[in-house]
Amino acid sequence: MKLSNHIKQHRARLDLTQQDLADRVGVRRQAILAIEKGKYVPSALLAFQLARALDMPVGELFELDDEGGEG
Repeated sequence: MKLSNHIKQHRARLDLTQQDLADRVGVRRQAILAIEKGKYVPSALLAFQLARALDMPVGELFELDDEGGEG
């Protein structure tokens, strides 16, 4: 399974830069970039902070993609 996200789209909807979002949640811009590209999976706390900063439910911001089933 892989965690995907819609951060970039919702960040654009609010006209926020990666730096703006990073400042809102207390991380570096590079962390936002890595999360958006799927290279870094945020902690549960950071996922909730991102969702709050983007004014949306965490379950709509992040989703699990099934990559060929379990096992």
